[in-house]
Amino acid sequence: MRDHYDFSDSKPNLHAKRMNRQVTIRLDEETITYFKAMASRHGLSYQGLINLYLRECAKSNREFRLGQRDPPACRSARPLR
Repeated sequence: MRDHYDFSDSKPNLHAKRMNRQVTIRLDEETITYFKAMASRHGLSYQGLINLYLRECAKSNREFRLGQRDPPACRSARPLR
């Protein structure tokens, strides 16, 4: 390991805003099985697939409405910033 590193020519990470943050979330076994099977068919990780679904819901400003039966309905909410 060096005593000194020169970062004078370094540039900011352009992808830093899109980096993933690790969180803990509890999902039922049926949901995990569903997403693992779908992810396997498409060659993705199941965590990545769940992220894609949640991102799409956030981008389209969808909000879950309680009190609905199969399937849960979503409606537009105020835009995310």
